[in-house]
Amino acid sequence: MYAISEDQKALVEMVRQFAADELALRAAEWDENSHFPLEVLAHAGELGMGAMYCSEELGGSGLSRSDAVLIFEELAKADPTIASYISIHNMVAWMIDHYGNDTQRQEWIPKLATMEHLGSYCLTEPGAGSDAAALSTTAVREGDEYVINGTKQFISGAGSSAIYVVMARTGGKGSHGISAILVPDGTKGLSFGLLEKKMGWHAQPTRQVIFEDVRVPAANLLATEGEGFAIALNGLNGGRLNIGACSIGAGQAALEQTVEHVKSRQAFGGPLVDQQSVLFTLAEMDTQLETARTLLSRAAAALDAGDDDKIRLCAMAKRVATEAGYWVVDSAIQLHGGYGYLREYGLERLARDLRVHRILEGANEVMLLIVGRSLLSK
Repeated sequence: MYAISEDQKALVEMVRQFAADELALRAAEWDENSHFPLEVLAHAGELGMGAMYCSEELGGSGLSRSDAVLIFEELAKADPTIASYISIHNMVAWMIDHYGNDTQRQEWIPKLATMEHLGSYCLTEPGAGSDAAALSTTAVREGDEYVINGTKQFISGAGSSAIYVVMARTGGKGSHGISAILVPDGTKGLSFGLLEKKMGWHAQPTRQVIFEDVRVPAANLLATEGEGFAIALNGLNGGRLNIGACSIGAGQAALEQTVEHVKSRQAFGGPLVDQQSVLFTLAEMDTQLETARTLLSRAAAALDAGDDDKIRLCAMAKRVATEAGYWVVDSAIQLHGGYGYLREYGLERLARDLRVHRILEGANEVMLLIVGRSLLSK
């Protein structure tokens, strides 16, 4: 891992303490009961985690992407589900802060920063996942309003959020016909599907978001018509780094738990760690996490600097980190034997939570497409 500054060390320590006090001891209970801990999110907001890379003038923390990956790794060591939702919320806040006008920013950023208001990001549809440019939700201009119709799928925080950043088609086919529009909760015609019964991420709600002749002021448009897809992709660069950091954090927690287990577990006449194959597996777990962490730091630095290869590096880092995190957790379960399969050890929850990281923010196969195409474009 690249060296971190004294300020970053202090930031990591603050987040580590919050995660230990507020997340770690209750993560299993929230998972069991599908509880979305709004009061804990509000505390995270008080500590500056609601608008991490938004400008400070409206309550944002003004942090870098390099700072953010450190934060999300620490949060995910305690609870990758809540860490991942905080990432999504921050993507919404950043989009409004970066692309919104002064009126939009002043209306939404202060309360998103404190997490008094939560945000959801609406891109994916029942028929448009990785091929997001094929989305069919429409926003038709009628006078000073947009009339929105369509359905969004797999929306984290749906039903709990105060604001939805909605990608809808205002123009023709393809990516250039997509715009980003702000839809506040409570708008007539806005409704939600049933809670999805998911493999993991039980502690955050996931629903369809349904738009039936939803009318919002034309002033709710972010930036200009046709910029929505670019806004979405730019937001996803940071989201990919964050979800990679969440995978590394959960993997690190699993590795540390496994080291203690194999040191104390007796088998074949001595500690399990005396078996060379076990030691080799631990070494591979550690190496994969450190490799992923280093690439993630490189990609975060590129995104902060606006480097030309930032998209390629973010895609690489997302794929490498999410694959590594999941593999490490699966290896931890294997080294725990039957105990790893029990809920009380917590590893099966990590495996359930991390599995989706290889799908969302762009499936890992799409990350390969991005990297491959970048080679051909040089």
